Amino acid sequence: MKTENVDVLVIGAGPSGSVSAAYLNKHGIHVKVVEKTKFPRFQVGESLIPRCMDNFNEAGLLECLMKQGYEKKHGARFIKDEAEGRFDFSKKYGEGWDWTWQVPRDHFDQTLINEVIHQGVDVDFETTVVNVEFNGSDSVTTIEDKNRNKSLINAKFIIDSSGFGRVIAKQLGLEAPAKIAEHGSIFTQVKDVNRPEGKEDTIITFEIIETEVWFWYIPFSNGNTSIGFVGPMEWINKYGKDNTVALEEMMKTSKHYYEQFKDLPYLFAPYKVENISKNVTKQFGDGFVLTGNSAEFLDPVFSSGVSFATETGLLAAKLVIKELNGEVVDWENDYVGYMKRGVDVFSTYVKEWYTGNLQKIIFHDKPNEDIKEKICAVLAGYVWDETNPFVKKHNRLVRNVAKLIEMEENIVD
Repeated sequence: MKTENVDVLVIGAGPSGSVSAAYLNKHGIHVKVVEKTKFPRFQVGESLIPRCMDNFNEAGLLECLMKQGYEKKHGARFIKDEAEGRFDFSKKYGEGWDWTWQVPRDHFDQTLINEVIHQGVDVDFETTVVNVEFNGSDSVTTIEDKNRNKSLINAKFIIDSSGFGRVIAKQLGLEAPAKIAEHGSIFTQVKDVNRPEGKEDTIITFEIIETEVWFWYIPFSNGNTSIGFVGPMEWINKYGKDNTVALEEMMKTSKHYYEQFKDLPYLFAPYKVENISKNVTKQFGDGFVLTGNSAEFLDPVFSSGVSFATETGLLAAKLVIKELNGEVVDWENDYVGYMKRGVDVFSTYVKEWYTGNLQKIIFHDKPNEDIKEKICAVLAGYVWDETNPFVKKHNRLVRNVAKLIEMEENIVD
């Protein structure tokens, strides 16, 4: 059986794996990527947030993305009946990128991994991980290509960026219940021939249908638009098992977008994802680390998926280099602890979105601009900046501000 020796094996060629592989390769590490699917392939998560721009830049992948002409995302719009709340990333608290992109993920992911290959990394597509055996930090991974040919990869370290495939987590029995309420999603894309002209209709928009149910509108520069609903599985499933019929019926609940999309054919049969949030009992071990959705996934409401994927991918690559160079790495503090701080902040905002507290702040008719700037920085992904009180005291401030708004409304009434 063919055997290959590498320093680091990266499982998964999505944004997390691409960032890890590019950074490792840039620093002289012999890295190989294996990817189960054939690219380009559809992937949800088409809305980015500014923090991921820092990660693409550090990994050496930003320049290739800049050439693609993706729709620029300067903020986000939230609507509920006649109420509207907007966030402009250029008016956020603190430093950092003021914009990012809305991207067709099939093209975006293909662009990233093509650049990784261009930079000299070996990538095998349509290749499945069959088995992984660890001997200390060293590992032997059995892979199988599309022709059912098996081979072995000896690696000093594995970075699992396999996303919802969660290869190592499943092999080692590390999957755990999600930390936040379980929601589902159903979505597709359309050729948006009815899109009104002008910048207003290139803004990513979240329409609130019910407190826990929302619709997304993500327009792309190629004329297509991603549309989808997120809500409790009970709400999703009441529309039946036929995803196309279900989405058509769900669209009738949208006051703002039903007319725009009611007669348009879907570019592909709608996908349904059940119980979006994911979690694991352990994010690292002797000779491996889990990144991106392989480790944990929250909820798509604030578009944090790619940001956390690239954050974990970049940080994992940096720590792996240290370990390969003989340095002692405190994975619990330097990786898990660091990521937990960011995840905890975002988890609070996701939870308070679904309790309705954050929605009260967003739709307040006379918003406090200072508070809005600080929340905007969180929504931009700068969730490790503890000079921002809405980061440092995230578990209290959102609830407290919502309570003040509620008291104010009661006094007025």
